[in-house]
Amino acid sequence: MNRLPRIAVTMGDPAGVGPEICLHLLANKSIAEVCIPIIFGDSFVLNQVADVLSIAKPQRVLSLEEWASASAMIYEPSVLNIPAMDRAALHPGTANAATGKACYAYIEEAINAALAKQVDAVATAPINKEALHAGGYSQYPGHTEIFAEKTNAPDACMMLTAPEITCSLVTVHVGLKEVPTLLSVERILEVIELTAAAMRKIRGREPKLIVCGLNPHAGEHGLFGEREEERFIIPAIEAARARGISIEGPLPPDTAFLAKRRPQTDAYICMYHDQGLIPLKALAFDDAINITLGLPIIRTSVDHGTALDIAWKGLANPNSLYEAVKLASRLCAS
Repeated sequence: MNRLPRIAVTMGDPAGVGPEICLHLLANKSIAEVCIPIIFGDSFVLNQVADVLSIAKPQRVLSLEEWASASAMIYEPSVLNIPAMDRAALHPGTANAATGKACYAYIEEAINAALAKQVDAVATAPINKEALHAGGYSQYPGHTEIFAEKTNAPDACMMLTAPEITCSLVTVHVGLKEVPTLLSVERILEVIELTAAAMRKIRGREPKLIVCGLNPHAGEHGLFGEREEERFIIPAIEAARARGISIEGPLPPDTAFLAKRRPQTDAYICMYHDQGLIPLKALAFDDAINITLGLPIIRTSVDHGTALDIAWKGLANPNSLYEAVKLASRLCAS
C-alpha cells in the first residue's frame, strides 16, 4: 500500500464521550503520520462539542454525496457527515432512542465503506447498549454482533489486547447461566485458532496461549461444574496442539493471570466476558483495544463505555481510541 491507510472511525453515542475523543483524534499529528482518520458521524454534534470544550473544530467535512464520488481522493483527517441525530433529542450525558439510532447509522455506513474498499479498516468509539436497543436494534447485544451480521461472519470473536495482557472470549454478551450451554469443542477451537492467527500478525512470531477453565480450580477433575473442562475445553486444547499451536491449559482462572505468567503469555482464551475483562481492565483500562476476529474487514475499538457521567466535560481520555486506530493501521499493513 503506497498511501496511508484510511480508517473509518465511528463517532459512537452522540451524548457520550465519543465525539470528544474523536475531535482529539482529528487533531493528533502523530495519528496523521500513520493513517488518515475519517470520522463517521454528525458534524453538528462535533461542532457543538468543540464549542462547549473550546477545542478545534473539524477542518474538512464531507457530505455523503461527496464521499460517494470522492472517497478515494481523501488524504487528510476528515469527517463524513451522516445526519442521523435528531437535534432536539440530543442531551449531553443522556443516551436515548435517538442517540441509539444515530449510533447504528454511523456503524452501518462504516461497515459498508469497508466492504466497498473505500476505507481500509474501521475503529469504533463507544455506544450505549440500552440506547441501541431503545432505538430499535434490540437484536444486537453490541458492536461485535452488528459487525458479524453485516459482514456475514457468523464465527467472529472478541479479542481485547494491551501491552500487559490480551484476552479472547469464547462467549461474550450473555448471562452467566447461559455460558455452559454455549460451549463446544468447535467453538473453543475456533477462538483459539482466530487468536493465534491474530497474535502472529501483531507479534510477528508464533504466540504462546493459555486457556482458562470454566469452573473454580478448572473443575478439579469433575468436582465442580458439569465436567465442562473434560467435555469441551481439554479436547479443544488437544486439537489446537495437534495443529501446531503452543498452548497450555485449562488453568484455574484464579491463578492464570499471575504476574509471573503474564510475560510468557501472548494471549488468554477465556470462557466468558468477565473472566477476561476483569483482569484486562484492572491492568490496562486506558490502553486496551478491542479487535473483532474472524471478519472479512479489520475492526478495532476502544475498550471503554460511553462514560455519560463525564461526557462533554473535557475529562475523557482519548488514549484507547488512539491505540485502536494505530493498531488498525498496523493490521492494514500486515
